[in-house]
Amino acid sequence: MSRKYFQLLASFEDDEVLLDAVKATKEASYNIAEVYTPFPVHGLDKAMGLKPTRIAIAAFLYGVTGFFTAMLITNYMMIVDWPQNFGGKPNFTYAENMLAFVTILFEMTVFFAAHLMVITFYMRSRLWPWKQAENPIARSTDDLFVMEVEVDQNADKAVDFFKSVGASEVTFTEKVDENDFDTH
Repeated sequence: MSRKYFQLLASFEDDEVLLDAVKATKEASYNIAEVYTPFPVHGLDKAMGLKPTRIAIAAFLYGVTGFFTAMLITNYMMIVDWPQNFGGKPNFTYAENMLAFVTILFEMTVFFAAHLMVITFYMRSRLWPWKQAENPIARSTDDLFVMEVEVDQNADKAVDFFKSVGASEVTFTEKVDENDFDTH
């Protein structure tokens, strides 16, 4: 069985008004599907109740991977494969030459962390070069803040609520969720 609901788009002119409206919307138990803003709004993620990102953990792991990759590459190239004597430095073990490789170790750590973190961000966010924009109102990339809310019933009451919390414009459309199946 499909579920009917209303997709409500509340537009706001100011980011502070939007932040207060998000808090009031969460307190009123409405389901916020998405918020579109032309620039990052500080505190919006906490107000929406989003979990903290784990991309910093991924960046650390990518940096460690880059560090050990650089160690393996420099050990193989400069100690095992083709040992050379630069400025009288001994080339018998990696530990004796490690200080000469500090720049390479650092650069490979940063290279791996930066590039793999960007790739992970794009994959996690599903941002592909050919992806079309998903913002429902074009002005949300210029100067308008838009909150998308799913309302199960009584859309008129929800419109009045969003007007009372500072929305400059509220529009809604009826949607049908075909993926919601009844298990009886």
